Amino acid sequence: MKYRHLGRTGIRVSELSFGSWVTFHNQAGVESAVEMMAAAYDAGVNFFDNAEVYAGGKSETVMGAALKELGWRRGSYLISTKFYWGLHDSVNEKNTLNRKRLIEGINGSLERLQLDYVDLIYCHRPDANTPIEETVWAMHNIIEWGKAMYWGTSEWAASEIVEAIQIAERHHLHKPVVEQPQYNMFERGRMEGDYVRFYKEYGYGSTIWSPLASGLLTGKYNKGIPSDSRGALKGYEWLKNNLTNEQKLARVAALEPIAEELGCTLSQLALAWCLRNPFVSTVITGASRVSQVHENMKAADVVEKITPELLEKIDVIFEVKKEEDEDD
Repeated sequence: MKYRHLGRTGIRVSELSFGSWVTFHNQAGVESAVEMMAAAYDAGVNFFDNAEVYAGGKSETVMGAALKELGWRRGSYLISTKFYWGLHDSVNEKNTLNRKRLIEGINGSLERLQLDYVDLIYCHRPDANTPIEETVWAMHNIIEWGKAMYWGTSEWAASEIVEAIQIAERHHLHKPVVEQPQYNMFERGRMEGDYVRFYKEYGYGSTIWSPLASGLLTGKYNKGIPSDSRGALKGYEWLKNNLTNEQKLARVAALEPIAEELGCTLSQLALAWCLRNPFVSTVITGASRVSQVHENMKAADVVEKITPELLEKIDVIFEVKKEEDEDD
């Protein structure tokens, strides 16, 4: 396993990491979580991603119980969580980054995770109704109190992140250091567009989510929705249109000869493709069973096999417009 700096911080994260979204509690209990996290850790993974909203807090509870059972040395791994959506519907507890909510959020997450601190906290979405300065101060305070080590953003606009950084610099506060955007062969906009100049100028890190496009890029949906997949889960009906989109499925099928040429699975190709982007700090993988963890970890061996020529073939499949074409 290779490790990359999280932006310009001194901390290094495994280039492949492990996240609990959708799977923990919904598809995996504590026993399965222990097995999958152990497999990832043994492969060199040191970063495990979570969020208070995942499974209504139960994802953190499962991960906390798994960590306790695994008994790893605390300095050997990194845990992240996120705040915004909240767990309750009252006016100051839902879809907000106000100071009260953030402080209550970290306290609740630490209790569920059974930890004294987490390594990274994110603002899970931007909040147009709370001044960014209030949010920056709250995140700074949480770090000063030793409840988190670093903070970042998720799905924020580049302009919002720059504003947060500038506020922190002006007041000598802890700055956000990382963004968690969606990034995969289908979803490239911010990582290959809005954020590029921003990453270069500020050295911001990125922990990307949904590298397999919710499983679409694994090829398992090419013949319908398997009964044991996330596409069949109650509460995730919103995924079905995406997972059964004929145009997208045709593009996934067109990737199969490239995967065969490289001697890898479609999942490994999709993950390795993400790792080819130099602005990616880590690719967050997910799994519902340990065999998927083992498969995903082998993606690191595929990265160097993806030549510029193969990248061009992939761009043609996804009809990516080249910069030189845009200049014509």
